[in-house]
Amino acid sequence: MPTVDQLAERLWPQFNNLKVNDSMNPEMARRQMVQQQVRAWDVFDERVLEALGSVARERFVPAGFAEVAYADTEIPLGYGQVMLRPIIEGRLLQALELAENDEVLEIGTGSGYLCACLSRLCASVTSIDLHEDFVTRARDTLDDAGVANATLECMDASDRLPEGKFDAIAVTGSAPRIDERFTAALKPGGRLFMVVGESPQMDACLVIRGDEGLQKHVLFETDIPALENFARKPLFSF
Repeated sequence: MPTVDQLAERLWPQFNNLKVNDSMNPEMARRQMVQQQVRAWDVFDERVLEALGSVARERFVPAGFAEVAYADTEIPLGYGQVMLRPIIEGRLLQALELAENDEVLEIGTGSGYLCACLSRLCASVTSIDLHEDFVTRARDTLDDAGVANATLECMDASDRLPEGKFDAIAVTGSAPRIDERFTAALKPGGRLFMVVGESPQMDACLVIRGDEGLQKHVLFETDIPALENFARKPLFSF
């Protein structure tokens, strides 16, 4: 399996035209990302825009990718996983409509960037990932960034989930269908964001546990890498 450095070397030519201008500091690049990418893609929630504008994304990208930290592109992390495009992250955060007292589960820690954004919008985040090295690096970066309300665990979500129920669940990889265990982990009124389907055409979905059961809303079409180990699991669809 190629390392992140090998991926960077292989993919760097196609990222060259996406680099942050040498004269542009990270704060300016962050503002441009929020205003020209995220807000332009129908993200108008001011709390979400503020969270994205206050987290130093360049601290979370792998070595060699700082210059494209704010570009409108996925960034490879290894194991076939990526940092999602900022516009996808913005739509995810907005769809979950997080309140300050919400308890959130993130499935797929990755770099820890989205966890940092979530942590600014809710009371606590529990984030799990299959890969110990992802968890270790993300925990160190989050600690350095002063994030105190996030708990990270190495856990295979296709096998089990953390105990308890959550106000919101953010799934950062795709699966063929909605996993019934995810919706079962929602509190009444809880929201689940998940991308479902097969590449190259998938649906970003919001599932709400309402008084009359589960309500599913298709938000937009996209295509993101799959959650590992999920393709061969029997999943629930509704």
